Amino acid sequence: MGKTTNMAMKLNRKLVWVVLLISLELHPVPTHGVINDSYYSPSVHSQQYVHNLLNGTNTMHTEVQVTKNTELEPDVMETTKQWSKSSTNEAYLIRSSVLFGLTKVANQSNVNDLCHVQLKHIQRSILDKQPWAMKVLDASGSKPAGFIFGNNFWLGSPEACRGIQRPVGITLSKNMKRVMNYGIITDKAPFDMDYRVIYLSHSSPWQVEIKLMSEQIIHIGLCLPTSCDSEEIKHLTSDYVEHGMSADNEIYEIRPEVVYMKDLKLRNSFYQRTSFKIVIASIIATCAFIFCAQQLREREREAMPAKKLADDSTSGLAPAEWEFWRAFDAVLADPKKFTRFKDFVRCFDVLDNWEKIFTIRDNRADEIPVINGLRSVCAYWIMIFHVMWFMYFTVHNKTVLISYAEKLGYQYVSSAPLLVDVFFTISGFLQTYNFIRNAKQTEAIRNNDVVQNLKLFGKLLFHRYLRLGPLYLIVIGVVDLLFVYIRDVSIYNVHERFDETCAQHWWRNLLFIQNLFPITELCVNWSWSLACDMQFFVLATILLFVYTKRPKVAKTVVAVVLLATIAWSLVIGIKTKYEFSFDVVYETGSYIYISPFVRVLPYIVGAIAAWCLVEHKLQYNLSEAQERWLWNLSILVFFICLYSTFKRDFGYIISISLFVLGRFIFSVCICWMIVGSARGRGVWWSRLLESKGFQHLNRQSYAIYLLNPLVIAFFYGLTNGSTHADPFILFVITFGFAVIVYLASIVFSLCYELPYTNLSSQLLKRNGKLKSA
Repeated sequence: MGKTTNMAMKLNRKLVWVVLLISLELHPVPTHGVINDSYYSPSVHSQQYVHNLLNGTNTMHTEVQVTKNTELEPDVMETTKQWSKSSTNEAYLIRSSVLFGLTKVANQSNVNDLCHVQLKHIQRSILDKQPWAMKVLDASGSKPAGFIFGNNFWLGSPEACRGIQRPVGITLSKNMKRVMNYGIITDKAPFDMDYRVIYLSHSSPWQVEIKLMSEQIIHIGLCLPTSCDSEEIKHLTSDYVEHGMSADNEIYEIRPEVVYMKDLKLRNSFYQRTSFKIVIASIIATCAFIFCAQQLREREREAMPAKKLADDSTSGLAPAEWEFWRAFDAVLADPKKFTRFKDFVRCFDVLDNWEKIFTIRDNRADEIPVINGLRSVCAYWIMIFHVMWFMYFTVHNKTVLISYAEKLGYQYVSSAPLLVDVFFTISGFLQTYNFIRNAKQTEAIRNNDVVQNLKLFGKLLFHRYLRLGPLYLIVIGVVDLLFVYIRDVSIYNVHERFDETCAQHWWRNLLFIQNLFPITELCVNWSWSLACDMQFFVLATILLFVYTKRPKVAKTVVAVVLLATIAWSLVIGIKTKYEFSFDVVYETGSYIYISPFVRVLPYIVGAIAAWCLVEHKLQYNLSEAQERWLWNLSILVFFICLYSTFKRDFGYIISISLFVLGRFIFSVCICWMIVGSARGRGVWWSRLLESKGFQHLNRQSYAIYLLNPLVIAFFYGLTNGSTHADPFILFVITFGFAVIVYLASIVFSLCYELPYTNLSSQLLKRNGKLKSA
């Protein structure tokens, strides 16, 4: 058996060389190298044999006839011209087309036999200008314009490569004259072709290096025979670049090195990931709870006898299913059984939760309505920045995009990360405001011993986690799956590999401590602010417990922490030579941007403002004109802080000083708005922020903040062509993302946020109606 197999393999290799000789005989190169189809006309049998062998079959025909056309005698001068033209074309293709270059360096030692035959066939067919081969050449990438400003996407066309396998679905009238070769629509490749992308790192001095994520990765799209293994093509490309056959390499001193290759196919390991199982299980469980809540609602609404409802609702079901629903309905029918389970199920009632999301009512006297507007506006404002950030890995004019961000008119976008301080200021204010105003809770803390207060602190922390955790954790699972999917099927090299960081460091996110580690190790990197917020909540709660028993000690600690964070920010900024330029901001992100020791400043300012409002009532005597002037000054300073980074080349001492001072003043302005709204004061623009319509968006702000990077990365990651950064197009795209994110936030809120907020409220009522801070 083994000998027979070996003999068959040897025979197969011989047949490969036979077909090459036959093809040369059928399409000979004339004396001067001219490639001309008119010399010989192959028979149908020989063409079929070549087609079979190119596709890996050895079917022999009993007769191979070659008919020589002796009627045409080529002119010597014309032959010389054609040979010169063909030779020039071939030399040009070797230097300009990666695909053609690969066909030249391919041999039996670096690719398998079938791949070798098919690559050589592509090479000859391109020189012969066969329509299908021209489509292969056109579908494969070559260097486009814009390399200096960051265009590393030599992608070709995935759609054109797919069009080689089947005729293009387009109807053209034959009554109209066209100069095109109709074969480019109708002709198909004689063997299967695939579109793949190979990635090369480069170190060209002729490209602007911004130092944001992985910019110096060239993406080359190749339309190749399916028979060619990806590892073979990877090594083949290495041979091509090592021999320096590309003219672009010499001109731009690219010095490429092969990194890896994608076949753009989803691997089976996707379905084996733990995140996949968790996400699917959570979806099934959530759907089951929603269905049970609906059944419970129907039972309570109709108040029908258990037997009648069971008979009506189980008709048409299998016996096992009928028994299950009959038992389930019996549980629902008895008001004394499984009351806690029913209370839990009611948390998932879609109609109730829908009403909570969309209900708009008049603002109560004890509410601070401006917070609704601030949160809603800032959530979408940050989303605008995320559109630019999470599309960056697809942009082919990165330098132009960054230049837009440094223009005065676009500072509202590039400075949007500062708006995270709005959320920190609001969180610090509400944490202190609600805690101090809860008289029953503060009285209990004064009377409790240490153990009892530890239990109370644990309950507060648990409810905080219960409200934030479920939606956050499901987003982590979805992000992990999404980036695995993008890694396999997207044409892009994605720098932020959340599929790897989440698999390794998920436990950091579970504990809300991911911001204490380098920014390159973050899983779901935009969640750093949630980690900061949770850490600030823990610190503030401890200090508020201390304040209830020892006010002076708590005040001293707060003053020390406030001075410490200012000093820490200045020292770290000077040590890292912080500047406002994007490359430095990105490079120092672990030390400044996501550091809780730096970002705690607005939280403290918000907490101090709330303490002043509750404990000292913040009474001030100002005329209406003076108060209006201060309101307008606050919004003016707000925008001055946003636009303060317009000049990004200050020295690092001035930069870090402006950074700390600007954030402090910015937080004070936010506090003025909040305190003024709490006292019922305001001007026309603050009344807009207090509009009842913002109540709805405020309820969605948490989901909007978590979901928008996920949606943006998903849509951009699945595009087939690089993105051109253009202000008008970005405006339209951002509006589209705003709608999609809004709709997604409703779905995720209904399934993973409101049910657990309801559960938290139920548990608090059950434990003596303790108000959550």
